[in-house]
Amino acid sequence: MTIDTSKTIAAAGSGKATASCWSCGEMRAAHFCHACGKVQPPSPVDYFSFFGMPRRLNVDVASLEREFYELSRKLHPDLSARADKREQEWSLEQSSLLNDAYRTLKDPIKRTQYLLRLEGVELEEQSKTATEKARASGEVKKQIVPPDLLEEVFELNMQLEELRMNQKMGEDDPTLVKDLEGHRSRLEKKYEELAEELKSHWNQWDKALDRHSNEEQRAALDHMVDLLNRRSYIRNLVQDVNEALGN
Repeated sequence: MTIDTSKTIAAAGSGKATASCWSCGEMRAAHFCHACGKVQPPSPVDYFSFFGMPRRLNVDVASLEREFYELSRKLHPDLSARADKREQEWSLEQSSLLNDAYRTLKDPIKRTQYLLRLEGVELEEQSKTATEKARASGEVKKQIVPPDLLEEVFELNMQLEELRMNQKMGEDDPTLVKDLEGHRSRLEKKYEELAEELKSHWNQWDKALDRHSNEEQRAALDHMVDLLNRRSYIRNLVQDVNEALGN
């Protein structure tokens, strides 16, 4: 995939097919004018559109990186240091948006989560924010145990409770510690496997996008939500084990 930000993407925010440069009046690019080089006002577009990309999840990260550095050189605020205040502000906004878009799209998990948000899908309360909030407040956080982990989670919770009781009583149980380390190792492996499984759902989404199939797109979104929630749940379990073991 070749990323082409020379295309005018202002249409995504304005509904117009083209836009003119505020300085020279020529047809502008998305972020700066090719004719006079002036930075343009930021357009209200999503991160994919910022890079001139469709909302596909299989991304050529090498092309994305090249485009990021090319745009960085053109939009860096230092280049507008002697420009008027308005253009300086636009440069700062464009540069900030560029950095946010790049950090999000280059990361496979962040990219998937961002697409879900664009599609109006919210993940369940297994998010890191919800977990930290529950721990800080002492409230019981909603837990949806993945069916394939029910048995292991039950055993793990029993062993964690036993370890905490031992710690309170000043007792040491090397066998119990070893068992918990084994649980952690298996969960970490499953955590990484889910990241690989996610790629199959990317393919499902991209194909559905190409076919303009709303039904297939919805099915792909549902699968990705389920997988990311399972992954978040496993991450939280690993964190619980680490805290209990003092790691």
